[in-house]
Formats: sequence, structure tokens, C-alpha cells
Amino acid sequence: MTTLYGVFRSRASRPIWLLYELGLPFTHVPVIQAYRLPRASAPDAPFNTTSAEFLRVNPLGQIPAWVEDGLILTESLAITNHIARQHGGALGPRTPAEHALTEQWGLLAVTAIETPALEILDVIGAEGDKTPEGQAAIAIAAEKLRRPLKRLEAHLGQQSHLVGDRFTVADINVAECLRYAQGHPTLIGEFPAVKAWLEGCQSRVAFKRMWAARMAEPA
Repeated sequence: MTTLYGVFRSRASRPIWLLYELGLPFTHVPVIQAYRLPRASAPDAPFNTTSAEFLRVNPLGQIPAWVEDGLILTESLAITNHIARQHGGALGPRTPAEHALTEQWGLLAVTAIETPALEILDVIGAEGDKTPEGQAAIAIAAEKLRRPLKRLEAHLGQQSHLVGDRFTVADINVAECLRYAQGHPTLIGEFPAVKAWLEGCQSRVAFKRMWAARMAEPA
């Protein structure tokens, strides 16, 4: 039995996108982040990251979490990479070199892309981009992103995708981290190969299905 814990408006979007690509059946338990609930949650509050039942799955109280035949994974990229290796076919690595490259791009995503991209998302989401302080914060975060974006641009200028010249879990992992920065009005457009690749990833049926479910979920 396979179970994914987490709502669409979280990093659970990464494994959900992959699962939709694969058409792999799974049980989805929509655990919501506790910080999104009122401070004094009622006894009938939604299943959340501080619920005792969920803390037995992940004592860190973070989503997503994945349970499969006794295996419990609690990091989103570990989940996607595991699913791709075990069930992914062409979406997973086919050789040791592809396995290493998949890990490389995933690590680049979470160490060099995700944090500054989230900084941009957070400022724009709070409408801080309308203030001088917010604009300055966005400019700093965008500058942090330009170096990894140059790295991606050089690769995607020569290859259609990140690994094996085909769509794989590596594309999902990086695209979902970079998505946070798409609210910046000009940044990704500075890198045309990255922009085209990201638009191609997000034009896929499985992404659109995940995104529609995410948008239907209460903010």
C-alpha cells in the first residue's frame, strides 16, 4: 500500500505531479500545515502537521511524507527519486550516470534555487513588491538565482531536458523549485532556454492536473 501525506499547496506537489505522470495508484491523505490553521484550532480542525496521528508518520511534523510497504520517506526529493527509481520507467534514471545526474540536479534545486525563489514568492505574495524594501529584497534574491539559472541555461541550450535528453523526475524536481520565482516579471525571461524548458514542463497534462487541484484547494 502506498500513501502520500500532504496537501497540494505544499512540496507534496512534486511527488503528486510525478505520480500523475506515471498513473500510479496511491492513497492521498491531505494533511495541512498547522501554521495555516487558526492559532486556537478547534478539536475538529483538519488533519494537520501537529496531529498526533501524523507525527507518528513524521515526527518532524512536515509534509510531504510517503509510506510504502513499511518504508517511510519524509523529504520531497527523496520521495520523487524513490518513486522514479522503483516505478518510473523512462522518467527514472536508466544508468548509474543518469542516477548521479538526477541527484546532482535535485541538489542544485534545493541548495541554490529553492531558497531565493521562495524569497521572491513570499515578498510578492505579501505584496511587498510594492514597497522599496520589498523591491530591494526581490532584487537580492533574483541576483542569487542568476548563477544557477546561468548553469541551467548553458545545459538547456544544448539539451532538451536535464537528464538523458528526455523528460524525467529531474525536470520535475527542478521545475517545482524554480516555479516559486515565476512571479518575478523579468528574471526567467533573461534565460530563454530555461524559460522554454519550464513552459514545456508546465504544459504537460500531469502538471496541469496537479495545478488545477492545487488551485481548487483553499489558500
